[in-house]
Amino acid sequence: MTTVPPFVKISAVIKTIEEKVLNGEHISREDALYLAGIDGTELFDLFASANRIRNHFRGNTVGICSIINAKSGACTEDCSFCAQSLKSKAKIDVYPLLSKEKIIQKAREAKESGTERLSIVTSGKKITEIDLLMIADMVSEIRKIRLTPCASLGMLDEKGLTMLKSAGLDRYHHNLETSERFFPSVCSTHSYADKLNTIEIVKSVGLSLCSGGIFGMGETWEDRIDMAFLLRKLDVDSVPINFLIPISGTALEHRDFLHPLEALKIISLFRYILSHKEIRVCGGRMQILGEFNSMVFLAGADSLMIGNYLTTSGRNYEADSRLIAAYGLTPRVKYPDSPLQNVKISRSQRSKDPVFRKKT
Repeated sequence: MTTVPPFVKISAVIKTIEEKVLNGEHISREDALYLAGIDGTELFDLFASANRIRNHFRGNTVGICSIINAKSGACTEDCSFCAQSLKSKAKIDVYPLLSKEKIIQKAREAKESGTERLSIVTSGKKITEIDLLMIADMVSEIRKIRLTPCASLGMLDEKGLTMLKSAGLDRYHHNLETSERFFPSVCSTHSYADKLNTIEIVKSVGLSLCSGGIFGMGETWEDRIDMAFLLRKLDVDSVPINFLIPISGTALEHRDFLHPLEALKIISLFRYILSHKEIRVCGGRMQILGEFNSMVFLAGADSLMIGNYLTTSGRNYEADSRLIAAYGLTPRVKYPDSPLQNVKISRSQRSKDPVFRKKT
C-alpha cells in the first residue's frame, strides 16, 4: 500500500484494505501499520470492518474454552509477566500436579458450565515423564466425557506430544508471547528459538496448534504486528489474545493497564492479519476491557475463554452466554449433549443487557 494522501478519508482506506482481505488477499505490513495508527472516532470504523471480516470468514459462531491450572507455581523460568515465575514474589497457590480425580471433577464442572474445549495447563518449562503419563490418562478421560481436550505443558519433545495425541489430545497451546525482538525483555531462561522449535514439533505430529501472546508488556505496535505476521506464517489454528494484568510481586507490576480501546484495536488488527483463524480473547479480558467487553465480537474476536485463568479471575459463564446470544451468535458445538446446544436469549434477558437496552 502506498502513502495515503491527506485528503483521502480514513474510512475509505479502511474499506480498501477490508476488501483486499475479503477477496482472500493478505494485507501488507504497511497496511497493518496504517491500521495500527488509526485513533479517535475512526476506530469504530475499524471495529465495524473487522466485524465484517470475522463474519465473512468465521460466521456467526463463537468458540468456548476453559482451562484447569493443574500444576501451579515453583516455575524455573523468569517470564516477567508471570506470577508463577521463579523471580515472582506474588502470593499464589503452589501445588504439584492435581490428581486425576480432581481434574475429572473440574472437567465435569467445566462441561456443565458450557465449555467445549478444556485445556490442562501446568507451570514450568517442561513436565516430568511421570506427570506426562498421568496427564495422558487424564486426556483420555476428558475425551470420554465428551469434551475436546487441549494442553499447555511447556516444551515437550516429539515423543511426549505423540503420546498425548495417541491419548486423544486435540490441540496443544504454546504462546510466542510477543515478537522475537522484544522477547529477551520478557524472558531470559529460554529463547524464542526454543518456542519455535516446540511449535514445529506440535505441527509435525499432527496436533492442532494454539499460539498467541500477551499485550501490554511494553511492546510496540511493530512488535504486535511482527508477531501476528509470524503466526500467519506458522499457520496456527487458534490465536489467544491475553492482556497483561500487572500482578503485584511480578517484574511488570508497575506497568499501566492497556486502554480498552487499544485492546480492542489489537483484536481488530489480528483479525485483519489472521482473517481465517480463530481469534480467542483470554486472560485480562474483564480487567482491561471492563464495560467494553461487550465489544469483543464487534472488534473481530470469534472465541472466548470462560471461567478463571491461571492466577487471576475470569468471568462467569452465564454472563458470557447472555452476551453471545444477545449479539445473535451461537456457540460452536461439537457434542449434542453440550449445554450450549440450545442457547437462546429471552426478551427479558435481552432487556437486562445494557448494550441492547432501548434508550428512553
